[in-house]
Amino acid sequence: MMRTSMAAIAVVALGAGVFAQQSGSMPMKQGDMKSMPAKPMMTTQQKITMAMRAAPPEISSKATIVEMNEKDMSMNTLRAGTNGWTCMTSTGQPSPQGQEDPMCMDKAFMQLISAYMSKGEPKLTEVATAYMLMGDKGASNTDPYAEGPTATNNWIVSPAHIMIAVPDPKALDMYPTDPHAGGPWVMWKGTKYAHLMVPTAPMPKMTAMTK
Repeated sequence: MMRTSMAAIAVVALGAGVFAQQSGSMPMKQGDMKSMPAKPMMTTQQKITMAMRAAPPEISSKATIVEMNEKDMSMNTLRAGTNGWTCMTSTGQPSPQGQEDPMCMDKAFMQLISAYMSKGEPKLTEVATAYMLMGDKGASNTDPYAEGPTATNNWIVSPAHIMIAVPDPKALDMYPTDPHAGGPWVMWKGTKYAHLMVPTAPMPKMTAMTK
């Protein structure tokens, strides 16, 4: 999903809380956090390896690798690439699922990400493509800027998938918005950031979540 996929950019820090809801465990208190031993931070090479898992090696092996700072959304280049693709992961430790929503995107999808982050108007002139072969920790299927699950925002945790955006989002209207309809579905329909989600793994039985 576009959250580092685009929506993950807005809620990447919520991953641990989402995981707690999925597993049925109680949210951690501040005292519990202090008592837990700190996990070692990832090395630069580990971050590069993590980011590369988002796409097929034919793409990620020659892609630029960047790290997104969760605090100010700035980007730090970890490795320069040669094929026009960018693979991105975020700062910090791996999530409870063992990944940080890595995503690999072409130049056109990078433009869409930039528009999303600035709440600007996308100016796509070609089909835009991104891979999230590690899946994601969850995002609203209807609200591009939702920061967590509610009773009405159709929060979805997606398996491995490809994202496709087109210059005219209305061209996607032929596809359903239901992730469980079978096959591709449209995320954020009716917004300027609408894109097609193409799952490459089975959808989990429990994907919709609320607070």
